[in-house]
Amino acid sequence: MPELPEVETFKKYFDGTSLNQKIERVVVNDDKIIRNLNGDEFVNKLTGRTFLDSFRRGKYLFARMDNDEYLLLHFGMTGDLNYYELEEDRTKHERFVFYFNNHQRLGFDCPRKFARINYIENIKEYIAKSGLGKDALVITEAEFLAATKAKKGSIKGFLLNQKILAGVGNLYADEVCYKTRIHPGSQTGAIPTKKLKEAFATMQDILNTAIKRSAYYKEYPDNWFFEWRKEGTPAPNGKGVVTWDKIGGRTTYFFPNYQRLYSFK
Repeated sequence: MPELPEVETFKKYFDGTSLNQKIERVVVNDDKIIRNLNGDEFVNKLTGRTFLDSFRRGKYLFARMDNDEYLLLHFGMTGDLNYYELEEDRTKHERFVFYFNNHQRLGFDCPRKFARINYIENIKEYIAKSGLGKDALVITEAEFLAATKAKKGSIKGFLLNQKILAGVGNLYADEVCYKTRIHPGSQTGAIPTKKLKEAFATMQDILNTAIKRSAYYKEYPDNWFFEWRKEGTPAPNGKGVVTWDKIGGRTTYFFPNYQRLYSFK
């Protein structure tokens, strides 16, 4: 599932290819991923429009059009953007495509159809109803700490809670816990403030590093937990092996003897 760095990479691609060009034609090959319109309605709404800018909040990309309405792109597990000119460059699972007035096209590819596309007329109302929390790169340290107060749930669940913190997913949550040596099953409110501040700074550093490397996993630092996030892998410091458990509703990898478990006593 694309997380904040992956969607930020999509945003850069979208902004660099598809802004300020009139959409002359729209073709919908499969409207299953378009959630609040059928294919014909989608074509009618988008034809003649121009994307002016975009913003990302958590794992969602919002593209603003010249009528001040928005197209929401949530990429699911396999969603992708493809900007091209020639028919031979069209992807196999293209669900819809915009034909721009510069003779280029922007296709949305999604093999498994888990993406969600919504047409939004009132962006403020949509954000309010969605319950999306502050973006993980926008939230302040003070807001982050305030949200942890007296929380008895796990820190892993806290980091994944999109209504509190938008954008962090399974991979990066495990990375934060590993780097700060916090057991992912720790009760959030029991973690010392100093450690929570470390977790906040580490989270933002990890996300920014991933963005700088275009969310390309092969380019991530060698010392990231991502490199050995597999059950049974020995810790590089010799302190135990990687194990896993269901924490916060997700499969979670960690070093039991290296990452401290904090709890209310």
